[in-house]
Amino acid sequence: MKPFADLSEKEILALAISSEDDDARTYMAFANSLQEQYPSSARVFIDMAEEEHEHRRRLTELYQTKFGDFIPLIRRSDVAGFVKHKPAWLMQQLSLDVVRKRAEVMELENYRFYKQAAERTSDDDVKKLLLDLAEEEKGHENLAAKLTEKHLDADTKLEEADAEKQLFLLQIVQPGLLGLMDGSVSTLAPLFAAAFATHDTWQTFLVGMAASVGAGISMGFAEALSDDGELTGRGHPWIRGSAAGIMTAVGGIGHTLPYLINDFWTATMLAVIIVFIELWVISWIRFKYMDTPFMRAAFQIAVGGFIVFLAGILIGSA
Repeated sequence: MKPFADLSEKEILALAISSEDDDARTYMAFANSLQEQYPSSARVFIDMAEEEHEHRRRLTELYQTKFGDFIPLIRRSDVAGFVKHKPAWLMQQLSLDVVRKRAEVMELENYRFYKQAAERTSDDDVKKLLLDLAEEEKGHENLAAKLTEKHLDADTKLEEADAEKQLFLLQIVQPGLLGLMDGSVSTLAPLFAAAFATHDTWQTFLVGMAASVGAGISMGFAEALSDDGELTGRGHPWIRGSAAGIMTAVGGIGHTLPYLINDFWTATMLAVIIVFIELWVISWIRFKYMDTPFMRAAFQIAVGGFIVFLAGILIGSA
C-alpha cells in the first residue's frame, strides 16, 4: 500500500472518484435492504447515492480537464490509513439502526478525507472542489434526524447516535479488541507448555508474565506505527498503541496470575476457567461492536484458543 501523504494530486482525485462510486453502491445496497419495510427511509439512501454519483461526476470532469481521460483505479484498500469496513453485501442484518450508524461514520470519514486531501494540494481548482465536497459531506451529519422524520412507525423510532462515538468504537475499541484477542490466545501455548514441562507454578508464572509483557510491547508498537491517524481521525498513534499494548498484556496476564498459587493443579484449573471467561468476553465484544453473531464469534475464538491451548500442553508434556 502507498501512504496517503505520498499521493499526488492526480492520485488523490482518482482515489476520490473510486471512493464516491463505492459509497454510492453501498448506499444503494442499504436502500435495497430497507425498501420493503422502510420505503421512506430507503428513499433517503437513494438520494444520498445520487448525490455521491454527482460528486463522482464533478471529480471526473476536473480530473479529465487536468490530467486527461485515463483514470487509474485507486481504491481505499490501496492506500494506508483508511479504516477497513465490512462490505455491505457481507452484512447479514441490515437493520435501520445498523445502516444509519454505518452511514454516519462513512460521511464523517469522507469529510476528513477531503479536508486532509485539500491541505495536500497546490492547484486552486482541485483544492476548491475538495473543500466544497468536504462541506457537502459534513452537511449529511443530520442523517439520523432525516431517517427518524421519514420513518412511519413512531413506536420504532431510533435514538440518534453520535457519529463521533461510533467512529471511536470502530477505530479505538477495535485495536483494543485485537490486542485482547492476541494476548489471550497467543500466550496460551508458552504458558501451558511451561506449566506441563516444569510443574513449577513460579517458573510458569515468570514465563507467562514474560510472554504477556513482551506481546503487549510488540503489539503496542505495531499498532502505533501502522497509522499516524491524520487521515482516519483515529487519534494519536501512541494512544492507540497503548490501548492495544495494554489489552494484549491484560489478555495474557489474566490466566498467568493463577500460577501465583503454589498447588500446580489448583492453579492450572483456575487458569483454564479464566481462559474460558476471557474467550467469552472477546466473543461478546465482537458481537456487541463488530456485528459478528455471538455464536459464530464464540466458535471462532474457542476453536483457535483450543488449538493453541492443546499445542502448549502437547509441547510441554513431550
